[in-house]
Amino acid sequence: MNAPAPALGSVVRVREPSVEPGTEPGPLLVRDRAALAAARAAMTGRVAVVMTMGALHEGHVSLVRLARQHADHVVVTAFVNPLQFGPGEDLDAYPRTLDADLAVCAAAGVDVVLAPSAREIYPHGRPSVRIDAGELGTRWEGASRPGHFDGVLTVVALLLHLIRADVAVFGRKDRQQLHLVQRLVADLAMGVAVVAGDTVREADGLARSSRNAYLDAAARTAAGALPRALEQARAATRAGAGAHEVVAAAGVALAVPGVAVDYCALVDPTDLREVAPDHSGPAVLLLAARVGGTRLLDNADLDLTPGLTPDPIPVSPTAGASP
Repeated sequence: MNAPAPALGSVVRVREPSVEPGTEPGPLLVRDRAALAAARAAMTGRVAVVMTMGALHEGHVSLVRLARQHADHVVVTAFVNPLQFGPGEDLDAYPRTLDADLAVCAAAGVDVVLAPSAREIYPHGRPSVRIDAGELGTRWEGASRPGHFDGVLTVVALLLHLIRADVAVFGRKDRQQLHLVQRLVADLAMGVAVVAGDTVREADGLARSSRNAYLDAAARTAAGALPRALEQARAATRAGAGAHEVVAAAGVALAVPGVAVDYCALVDPTDLREVAPDHSGPAVLLLAARVGGTRLLDNADLDLTPGLTPDPIPVSPTAGASP
């Protein structure tokens, strides 16, 4: 079980269990705005933030490593944001593993872990003023989860304001989220550099995700259809297939028992709009499916330029991932 939360205004120093006393201290655990402000005031140089909902895995660690390359201090947030969950979604069931997350952060050299309650982030209850994700927020994930991206961007803007980060690191696995965060920062002139981390994958190519913990053995086997779909799309691209053929090739790989496809679409990387049948040039294949009741996302960068031979999709773990 997780340890009791510190009182408001308090700060706890966490040490990774394998670290010997007298060596480099672990991260500060802060639970409220006052403690965060005090911790932030003590930082000099550039500050990077990696926003997560906890249940950390190697993908998150790779984002911390990437953040270290761009800043002097790294803050990790572990906050299950209620605004981005719709009715019937897994807000209450979402894994909360703060003790394990703190150990991961200590081993990764994180400076501060912000793990606030919803009441601390939203002291007046669900905010009546929120960020509107715009038209893109209603497509793909937004079509399946109305209001989801409004909730994501609202908490991202709030956390960037509270942390006063110079750099924010997000993973490419949640490609639509990454795109919208980039638009948020640019459109509102927030002065934060958004750095994208590559997707970390399991040995069979499945993208690392906190929700993978929901998969039983049968669902985990079925979930392998997603990376196979990306591989088939890449193979079709190498063979000179057009946009419709690329999507169809991915669809064949996804047509297995236990996988319910939400969308499989080839989109323009600049605005995530579906490409025309005669599209030539860079594109992104977006996938979303339910596997054993668990919603999984993935995507791949492709290039439909005639005569181009892209590299195969890696199926071994790679650096970088999304929360």
